[in-house]
Amino acid sequence: MALTTVKSQLMSASEIDRTLVRLAHEVLEKTKDLDQLAFIGIRRRGVPLAQRLAAKIEALEGRKIPTGVLDINLYRDDLSTVGSKPQHNGTQIDFNVAGKEIILIDDVLYTGRTIRAALDALFEKGRPARVQLLVLIDRGHRELPIEARYVGRTVQTSDNEIIEVKFREIDDTEKVLLCERTPDVA
Repeated sequence: MALTTVKSQLMSASEIDRTLVRLAHEVLEKTKDLDQLAFIGIRRRGVPLAQRLAAKIEALEGRKIPTGVLDINLYRDDLSTVGSKPQHNGTQIDFNVAGKEIILIDDVLYTGRTIRAALDALFEKGRPARVQLLVLIDRGHRELPIEARYVGRTVQTSDNEIIEVKFREIDDTEKVLLCERTPDVA
């Protein structure tokens, strides 16, 4: 298993929060009908992002945005390399997606394959009027023609670098790190 070393901290907790405030304002500016808006966070770290963004919009507009959780493990195109029994933690969408303006939310956009899998999983639940993508970090290196409409920050990376997003809900800490893979040691 390859190890990583931290090269730098890209965002602190306060920078993440300020970025989410900006993204909430962008979503409000670009959404014509808030009654049709819904957020779906891609499990794992897209979920706290979706919940936080919904809370920010509720604080600004005084209305709740329906928020769901999408588990894409069974839709991944690399399923055979993940393991013989992939874990499925369950999709939780308590609203009808048909006709909704869905914003898919994830922490990092890289090759685009996670988003392709999320679209497959989402369309099994119904046909939204529109699907847009919001990510905290866009690191480039796309393998599929997928682009985020809302981007917290764009970070140019090499193939040997990875972005680690840490949220207090999952990791008990709050930051975004730029890390580098270290060679396997035998």
